[in-house]
Amino acid sequence: MATARLLLVCLCHTTCQEAAPPPPPYCGSVRTAIEAHNIIGWKTFTADCAKYLADYLTGDRYPRDADVVINEAIAYAESLKLSGSGKEIWVFDVDETALSTLPYQANHGYGAPALQGTLRLYQRLLQLGVKPVFLTDRTEDQRTVTTNNLLSQGYCSWEKLLFQPVGLQTTTQAFKTDERQKLVDAGYVIVGNIGDQWTDILGSPEGCRTFKYPNPMYYVA
Repeated sequence: MATARLLLVCLCHTTCQEAAPPPPPYCGSVRTAIEAHNIIGWKTFTADCAKYLADYLTGDRYPRDADVVINEAIAYAESLKLSGSGKEIWVFDVDETALSTLPYQANHGYGAPALQGTLRLYQRLLQLGVKPVFLTDRTEDQRTVTTNNLLSQGYCSWEKLLFQPVGLQTTTQAFKTDERQKLVDAGYVIVGNIGDQWTDILGSPEGCRTFKYPNPMYYVA
């Protein structure tokens, strides 16, 4: 929790100079290892790297890193030869993939805006004829607020919006793997899968190709 508090302080101050000392030089290497899934089982970034993380998330590096992922995903989608059956789908996570909770974490006061790169991918998929499916570990009782948030940020015409049942006792990876299997059993072909957590994209059937959206803020098991 100390890391989260420091990060919130840094996000709410443009310089963060009074909130935390300069970050140690290894923070960038730690972030790289986290994104590569070489460090697992962590909860939040270490407290001494809070300023580094705030600078990364609010600077130009985070959107550049995200654009690399999105541009590759779009190039892959444009290379697909669809069957014409209308059964090709692309699975999207919600938090920190389709929507950013960063403003909420900084201000604790308003809904999550769209991550523009992901919205760009989403809109291109619709143009290509690939149907988006949202698969989130948000619970079913958040359907209305999530639906309204997605619509208000430009997401529309999705094939399905799948939530975790309230009270379900399982891991995020197990839940999402099971839901993807249900989609395959229903005749869908998962041509793509994008999420900010490895638990979003691991577990068969993960899809024909997966894309890891950058998120060094937290880890979901």
